[in-house]
Amino acid sequence: MSELILETRDLSKAYGKKMAVNHMNLQIEKGKLVGLLGPNGSGKSTFIKMCNGIIQPSGGELLINGYPVGIETKKIVSYLPERTYLDNSMTPVDYIEYFSDFYEDFDANKAFDMLGSLKINPKDKLKTMSKGTKEKVQLILVMSRNAKLYLLDEPIGGVDPAARDYILNTIINNYNPEATVVISTHLITDIEQVLDDVIFIHDGELRLHKSVDEIRRIEGKSVDALFREVFRC
Repeated sequence: MSELILETRDLSKAYGKKMAVNHMNLQIEKGKLVGLLGPNGSGKSTFIKMCNGIIQPSGGELLINGYPVGIETKKIVSYLPERTYLDNSMTPVDYIEYFSDFYEDFDANKAFDMLGSLKINPKDKLKTMSKGTKEKVQLILVMSRNAKLYLLDEPIGGVDPAARDYILNTIINNYNPEATVVISTHLITDIEQVLDDVIFIHDGELRLHKSVDEIRRIEGKSVDALFREVFRC
């Protein structure tokens, strides 16, 4: 296999006349922590959903670890959707058992350790938990897989700064170090310090793909400052 974990060739997704992803050509290397950055409505979630097989492309090609999206890629991709999907009638233990049965790479001990560190009772029903706690449970489930590619859609959106710090620390400290993490967000200042590479997309088009070090060295500015310049925020 190549050293690429994800590759697109003229990848497109159209909704009627609107191009949510517009002929995107992108290569993401293994072992990187990548920020997928763009204004709301820029195509970030559509792209991530295509990578996870939830949405089918209108055209082009999408490969993960050299395979088209399908059964083989689902074995190695761990996906955090933008919205919580957990059933309120279930408990974290229920989900740990479910994930253990469904994913060969799921580490139940890691999940219980993370729940313990947050003082979340694994036997409490989700309906008794706050929205923020449910989001942490969902993140714990995602990060307890020893996946090759983690696709995290807005993991720090809608939570307070203290929770953002916890979420970022959970991501950094619990993913397989040989894996790649793609974090979609518009909250750049909160994640810039942990990223290796950044991808800017706007109106479904790839606008920039560079390393954070390269941006600081060549552009002489932070990722956030460059983002504001490119998108005139």
